[in-house]
Amino acid sequence: MKNVILYTFVCATLLSPVARGESLFGILKGAETLPKDALEVIQHVTKRYDKGQGTYEAVDTKTELEYGITDRATGAVYLLGQSIRTEGLKINGYLPKDEAYGLRASGVEASIKYNFLSPAKDDFGLSSYFATSYSWLDPHSGQDKKKLTFELELLMQKYFLDGELTWAGNVGMESTMAKRGALADLPADFEWSTDPEMEIGFRAGTGLSYRFAPNWFAGGEIVYETEFETEVGQERRSVQAGPTLHYGSKDWWLSVSYLPQISGGGEMYDNQADGNLHLIEKTKQEIRVKVGFEF
Repeated sequence: MKNVILYTFVCATLLSPVARGESLFGILKGAETLPKDALEVIQHVTKRYDKGQGTYEAVDTKTELEYGITDRATGAVYLLGQSIRTEGLKINGYLPKDEAYGLRASGVEASIKYNFLSPAKDDFGLSSYFATSYSWLDPHSGQDKKKLTFELELLMQKYFLDGELTWAGNVGMESTMAKRGALADLPADFEWSTDPEMEIGFRAGTGLSYRFAPNWFAGGEIVYETEFETEVGQERRSVQAGPTLHYGSKDWWLSVSYLPQISGGGEMYDNQADGNLHLIEKTKQEIRVKVGFEF
């Protein structure tokens, strides 16, 4: 009996259904951590587009270096970047003018994930995730905005059908201190506050991914987000949901997800046609691509 238990433990550890650094979803995070001294480089690219009027396209990049501090703790550092093109849409207080530029560095970030329970060894995975970031460009308007953010999440993960099916669930909160840069030549009646702002946000999401062929996973995720700001209360809420596709080999992996906004609310801009979406800080469409290389 002891030999059977030992064999099961070894198989679960070394032959877990998903390599410990792989990301099956676009927004959701898994509970697994990297093995001690393992190193991984991950490139994230997100395209956000369509606010219902005018032209709006933005690309966010995140270049991540992830390291296994111990078998339970994984640390990471990130370089953030963005490009933006917006034309024909002004939103009082948020989108002051047309803007267009190519990829620029926009911030830095660091995170640590600690694993309490492994989905491969303990039947249910549970990890905490803490991140802090500092950025100097507003991802919505493209204008100067200094922002310090702290994020805390609880990550859950479970395997079903002998590892063929993976479930993930995340709940978390985010707090932000921000200050916009001053802008010249704005209309007299256009609001553009440069006072410090405080924001707090909450996020919850869940997803399933099924291995339909060797190394290939397909599934979907749904994520709810809401944010409260100093002066306006609940500033926004939104639900994104869509399919994910993942390929993983021994040394590298690739994930692609399409996450349109399916419902939303909160503040809206003047004459916004889509009354059931939040289109000031969110967009209608979002595509995320991640590629990782393990060392």
